[in-house]
Amino acid sequence: MNAITPIPSLIPDNAPFSSEQRAWLNGFFAAYLGIDGATTSTAESASTEPDEDFPWHDAALTLAERLELAQDRKPERRLMAAMAQLDCGQCGYLCQTYAEAVWSGGEADLGRCVPGGKETQRKLKELLAGLVEERGARAGAPAVKASGTLGFSRDRPALATLVDSYPLNRPGSEKDVRHVVLDLSTTDVTYEAGDSLGVFARKNPLLVQSVLDRLGASGEEMVACDGEALPLRQVLLSKVDIARPSDESMLFLAERAFDGEEALQLQALARGEGRPELADADLLDLLMAFPSVMPSLPGLLKSLDRLQPRLYSIASSPKAHPREVHLTVSAVRWDSNERQRTGIGSCYLADFARPGDVVPVFVQKSHGFAPPADDSLPAIMVGPGTGIAPFRAFLEEREARGAKGPNWLFFGDQKCANDFLYEDQILDWQRRGVLTRLDLAFSRDQAEKIYVQQRMHENAAELWQWLEAGAHFYVCGDAKRMAKDVEDTLLAIAAEHGGKGDSARAWLDSLAKAGRYQRDVY
Repeated sequence: MNAITPIPSLIPDNAPFSSEQRAWLNGFFAAYLGIDGATTSTAESASTEPDEDFPWHDAALTLAERLELAQDRKPERRLMAAMAQLDCGQCGYLCQTYAEAVWSGGEADLGRCVPGGKETQRKLKELLAGLVEERGARAGAPAVKASGTLGFSRDRPALATLVDSYPLNRPGSEKDVRHVVLDLSTTDVTYEAGDSLGVFARKNPLLVQSVLDRLGASGEEMVACDGEALPLRQVLLSKVDIARPSDESMLFLAERAFDGEEALQLQALARGEGRPELADADLLDLLMAFPSVMPSLPGLLKSLDRLQPRLYSIASSPKAHPREVHLTVSAVRWDSNERQRTGIGSCYLADFARPGDVVPVFVQKSHGFAPPADDSLPAIMVGPGTGIAPFRAFLEEREARGAKGPNWLFFGDQKCANDFLYEDQILDWQRRGVLTRLDLAFSRDQAEKIYVQQRMHENAAELWQWLEAGAHFYVCGDAKRMAKDVEDTLLAIAAEHGGKGDSARAWLDSLAKAGRYQRDVY
């Protein structure tokens, strides 16, 4: 993936931004850093650091692999390698700027990386402990501000209204994917195809009630949270993360345990050790597993991480749906320790929010992930499962613009009869010529599983012709498996059908730098 030039150097030409975005960012950072003049030429002359490459900035790599690639870099880059590398924005930063904010001391919360989870949080703590002397030497470094300062409204979310959340799967499917429609007509929120929507979700009310019962609380108690006095129930529902208690909260619970053995077990869990059935425990699991724990409400709430918003690729074009925004959300549910667990954002939208409810949202602008600006160019889109979301937006956008460039969609899921998301709309696009080519891969419709990368391989020669004709290539979906397999297939096609051989990787890197290879992965 393309990387953003580190602060205080300014945005290079090969960063994944449009020229307008790059110009705005150059001006912003010039003003923020006190550089005299906001023009690119003046700013570039003030830069003292060369452009960097970030070889670890790839979500398909394991944490160990990323850390090895960054081991000889400066401290903030080693911290960056511990992030999930998605640049998803859920933390309020990009991976790079979050690491810089942590290193500078401007951000004390090490639990903001939602996709990285506790693996990232614990590694950050470990790295910081080993870098304490260097960190002390940089104690006066300026704080790096969160991406909310870059025009996003994360800190001041708009209040959208839920219109509908209906299933896209047919009866018999093993999945529950919802088409979510939110009304923006009472807000000033605008978005573009390729952007994501941040949703401030509320947790499962049954889980919150069970926590309140264990604490012996009614939920009406007024407690302090981020400078406000709020009812305890509201704080547990929407302010703090009780689904993934922080290590600090486990240590706090250990201090409040009247049984010494329970205190030791909680301390072990905080180190990533201890009882394996509690490795992914939520707050209720911990409170029930250690009955001697009697926490004070102020201390407990202070120890818990703040609940981060959930981001979803937008599945609509504003040209096709003025004043609405659509999402494609897979409801996550699973059983553990004799209880059903629910995904925070997905099940809020699928199960707990009701039509007419107000939903706090913000738009996370994409970093170049958008339909081709030139409507004559071809677009190749690979989006199995909920990865179809941004490509529904792309196709709506290109149709509304009257784009003449051909469109090729690779889509797949488990079973065609049950899991062909947006089937009627996609087939209608194909019938009317909006969608030039459609290749489907339903893995469980035959004995041997078939995936989108195999469809790419089957059509390798034509796919290469499209790329030679200037096609933009897009991928959306799982980073570590699907997106990696798709990239490997693309490299093989370039090597074989494009004659790139050993230079296939360099070719793909150049395609990405030109903005023609874009990924929206998670």
